[in-house]
Amino acid sequence: MASLYSLCCVLFLALAIVALYVSPAVSTSRRGFERRNEVEDGFRVMLKHVDSGKNLTKWERIQRGIKRGQRRLQRLSVMFSTAISSSSVVKAPVAAGNGEFLMYLSIGTPPKSYSAVMDTGSDLIWTQCKPCSQCFKQSTPIFDPKLSSTFSKLSCSSHLCVALPEPTCGDGCEYVYSYGDYSSTQGVMATETFTFGKVSVRNIGFGCGEENDGEGFSQGAGLVGLGRGPLSLVSQLKEPKFSYCLTPFDETQKSILLMGSIASVNRTLGAIKTTPLIHNPLQPSFYYLSLQGITVGGSRLPFNESTFAFQDDGSGGLIIDSGTTITYLEESVFNVLSERFIKQMKLPVDNSGSTGLELCFILPSDTSEVKVPKLIFHFDGADLDLPGENYVIADSNMGLICLAMGRSNGISILGNIQQQNMLVLHDLKKKTLSFVQTQCHKL
Repeated sequence: MASLYSLCCVLFLALAIVALYVSPAVSTSRRGFERRNEVEDGFRVMLKHVDSGKNLTKWERIQRGIKRGQRRLQRLSVMFSTAISSSSVVKAPVAAGNGEFLMYLSIGTPPKSYSAVMDTGSDLIWTQCKPCSQCFKQSTPIFDPKLSSTFSKLSCSSHLCVALPEPTCGDGCEYVYSYGDYSSTQGVMATETFTFGKVSVRNIGFGCGEENDGEGFSQGAGLVGLGRGPLSLVSQLKEPKFSYCLTPFDETQKSILLMGSIASVNRTLGAIKTTPLIHNPLQPSFYYLSLQGITVGGSRLPFNESTFAFQDDGSGGLIIDSGTTITYLEESVFNVLSERFIKQMKLPVDNSGSTGLELCFILPSDTSEVKVPKLIFHFDGADLDLPGENYVIADSNMGLICLAMGRSNGISILGNIQQQNMLVLHDLKKKTLSFVQTQCHKL
């Protein structure tokens, strides 16, 4: 059995989504009119949860995150069904979109400050732009390209235009991105200077959105894709590594994003576990992992390794995602996992459905401690032994303790609650993902 959880010290896994407060790690080299400033070592960005600062209880923040995660899961299902229904399409023109963390950055010359959603499940970088025929409300003025001396539209022959799912050529390279729930952005592709703290990077390709629709984007002025495709920030920087460390759902502690060589994990932090990143040719932007087994308590769940392999049509598999709150597992596996927890928790199951989570237990009134089963995810070459606070949520006021997981069909997701207080390194060059458990607020 894993850790003991005190009811007086209520276990809350509240989502930590982050708005970026950027501090530079190093200076950039500027050589004349080169394509971009080379970021020699990288830069560091502070992140803030999207619900931080709002007058919400912890359970309310959790429930809001779960609802956003469910919408994100629906978007992904649309992506796969779109890809499957079109035999000629390799890259479906539908992206995951949204996320749980905001990052602050500046665009243009002179630089104008904006917040944007960080999304490891998509590639395109975009912000709302004038003239805007349809835009959602944002807290900062909409970016005006005419006021920037470094704005330049991309040609239709540029490699970033060619990398778009369905580009059109009109007033330069034009794009349309949909996000599965009828949210969308549409506009022209351009290059601009982006500034992260004091680190400026020139000629970043991004979408200048003149028609944007969707309530999920209102947390920021746009989106920064950190996926594996050529349009993402990490790919454009030519810095093949990034990492993040997400604090628990304590809004007083900020999470961090590290780009470039400073994203390397340090063995002084603890044991480093590394597993291969799997490439799905039909969904190339996502960070797929090879999940080979799950242990609950002292024994593995009985399922075939192929359960979490992606299929010929691109469906299936498991991705690691910062923009989804809880973990979603293939339904057949989740059912077995739930049965094991029910058997080993030895508490009455709560069937009220009041929390939005699929498996909850009624806490006993005559004890201050509850034992929970150990939970280990066995990836290819790396075992992720989760601390209890990364998979159960308890509240003595509600009298409930819940499993921070759900069921899915078509794709499985390792969510951000399971990643809290863990430095997660994505190395695109080595095609590996490494993680080390640490205290994120101390980094």
